[in-house]
Amino acid sequence: MADNLLGTAIEECRDRMAKAVEHTKGEFGAIRTGRAAPALVEKLRVDYYGAEVPLQQLAGFHVPEPRTLVISPYERGPAVIKAIEKAIQSSDLGITPNNDGTVVRLVFPVLTVERRKELVKVVHHKAEDGRVAVRNARRATRKDLETLEKDGDISSDDLDRAEKELDKLTHDFTAEIDRVLAHKEQELLGS
Repeated sequence: MADNLLGTAIEECRDRMAKAVEHTKGEFGAIRTGRAAPALVEKLRVDYYGAEVPLQQLAGFHVPEPRTLVISPYERGPAVIKAIEKAIQSSDLGITPNNDGTVVRLVFPVLTVERRKELVKVVHHKAEDGRVAVRNARRATRKDLETLEKDGDISSDDLDRAEKELDKLTHDFTAEIDRVLAHKEQELLGS
């Protein structure tokens, strides 16, 4: 029974840590690198007939050139185009959308060195948020395990073994965040 409790607790922790890493990767994807990428806009909330809808549910994306993103609404009409333009203008992208009546084009300017350095700081901050989420998952699981030991459901040896596994998981997931951070930083500074 103790092994079952430990296995369940560690699996739940692994899932929470994996979600923290995936969230961090998603946050990184939304940071502009001077290249056009659908991840920059697909989560933007668009006021679509009174409901806030993610842009990815209203339109498809195409990258014909490295710095150009074309947004093709599934529904034709000026109302949808205007709603998409308004969402982009009110976002923090700092890009003015152009439309030809059927699609919205975004042309991403080349990033300045200063802006790249600012974005690297933002990426580091988001990476630290991810690491904190991973450590919080470990802390919560450790607390649960200590409660199980106190209640007599697991032995202190089981607790020690589980804590070592939690530490290894924490190390592995923070290393994954660091690896993705290094890649994003290189992408920002090198493009």
